[in-house]
Amino acid sequence: MSSEIAIDVRGLGKAYPMYARPHHRLLELLLGHREGRWRREHRALHGVSFRVARGETVGIIGRNGSGKSTLLQLICGTLEPSAGEVLVWGRIAALLELGAGFNPEFTGRENVHLYGTVLGLTRIEVESRFARIEAFADIGEFIEQPVRTYSSGMFVRLAFAVAIHVDPDVLIVDEALSVGDEAFQRKCFARIEQLRDAGTTVLFVSHSSQTVVQLCDRALWLEDGTVRLDGSPRDVVAAYHREALSGPATMAASPKGNDDAGRPGDGHVLPFSSALVAYERSGGELSEATLGGVDHRGGEVLHRGQRYRFGYTLRVERGAEGARAGMMIRNRAGVEIAGASTVLRRLMGRDPGPGDAVRIEFEFDCLLYPGTYFLSCGVMASAEGGETYLHRLVDAFEIRVLPEPDAARLAEPQGAVDLRFDARATLRTGREAE
Repeated sequence: MSSEIAIDVRGLGKAYPMYARPHHRLLELLLGHREGRWRREHRALHGVSFRVARGETVGIIGRNGSGKSTLLQLICGTLEPSAGEVLVWGRIAALLELGAGFNPEFTGRENVHLYGTVLGLTRIEVESRFARIEAFADIGEFIEQPVRTYSSGMFVRLAFAVAIHVDPDVLIVDEALSVGDEAFQRKCFARIEQLRDAGTTVLFVSHSSQTVVQLCDRALWLEDGTVRLDGSPRDVVAAYHREALSGPATMAASPKGNDDAGRPGDGHVLPFSSALVAYERSGGELSEATLGGVDHRGGEVLHRGQRYRFGYTLRVERGAEGARAGMMIRNRAGVEIAGASTVLRRLMGRDPGPGDAVRIEFEFDCLLYPGTYFLSCGVMASAEGGETYLHRLVDAFEIRVLPEPDAARLAEPQGAVDLRFDARATLRTGREAE
């Protein structure tokens, strides 16, 4: 079993005692525990069971208080379970509270040795990794200064650099991917991707659904201390967004069909995709989505290098102050590739009002690499405490991008976006140079 499974969680539970008043804890010690008299129990986790295969990357999502961090601490062994058990095979590196083992009076160099020891490395192993840790943290001469003189960013960079170079069998991360500036975050992601590609098992918590979809083979949704859903990242994230973040949502049968209203404008009327997540209306309704070429007929099949117009109609049911309309293109993995938004007041000269039907259109050059993509659209408006969606259709329309008919391009693009690459080669050595 241990050769195939890295983490085995069996009926895991964790309960914390909660006291109405501080002196109740003392009374319980003196008079003994009676359920419900001095304390009540908060069950952070109960009945959680799952397995993580060796080399698998699993993301954990859920609202604050759902038990995500508690679960990671139980797996790492920093907390004792109230019920069930956790079995882990191999060396664990946990990025939970970065720098928890640092001494502020020690220099960065001394803390690398101290923190490395806390994470299970020998002195020789720390020495052999020190140059890589120093280069990764990139804090310059401050490596020889006391940590108490560091900025919060420098502190986190050094702590992350040590933890990520333990070369673990199992890497556990709790929102540590949001540390530092954007360049450092990318460096962190790249390092985690290297570990994953090398066969390291990765288990991490993130509030970034795009990160979960991009990095993970599988996702778990925790709700009230239990596993609500376990499956593919795209399916789990979609279900979580539908039910946990934006209220109830229905599938494709909910919104009105695109063929039931007036003149949808130029372009091909798009049918809803089977992946559609249609959120409950809250002051408006989107319909009549079309996609067409600016100077030629369009449809669900797009040709790279051509210009297209995507449009939809918003029927306004209440005031829409500060309304913003947008579109987004995602790939099959759910990663956001490109999108745009616009303030309707700037286009119309006023905010839309009840009874208005507003036609919204975006033009774009199709620079996507050939493949299948999904179009989303939505309109937000000001509300008490921020913004809220009047209506939102996620992954509503499936499109397919074909290669350019011109096969003479010398630099064929790779990835998701075509940056109009070109290529050349100049002979610098050989017979012509003699």
